[in-house]
Amino acid sequence: MKTLTIKDLALTCELDRDAMARVRGGHGTMQQSHPLYPMPYYSPSYTSTIDVSQNLQQLQNVTNATANGSAFIDGVTANNNTSQFGQNNVLVAH
Repeated sequence: MKTLTIKDLALTCELDRDAMARVRGGHGTMQQSHPLYPMPYYSPSYTSTIDVSQNLQQLQNVTNATANGSAFIDGVTANNNTSQFGQNNVLVAH
């Protein structure tokens, strides 16, 4: 980040748009070491490679066992409520 500090102004002085447009320099009386012609413009180039390998493996064994012969007895119930969820995510932020 570049910062411009102007030290020769009064603290109460505000610069309007025209005055700010006339602010130049930063090198004082030092001669410029480069010629006064425009530099070539190069646009930035961004290259990104994303290689993602994910593996999600799940196994669920559910056994519901009741006493022998309970299928023939009144008032015996056995309930199993099972669920399973898996998720792989990739977030690419630039």
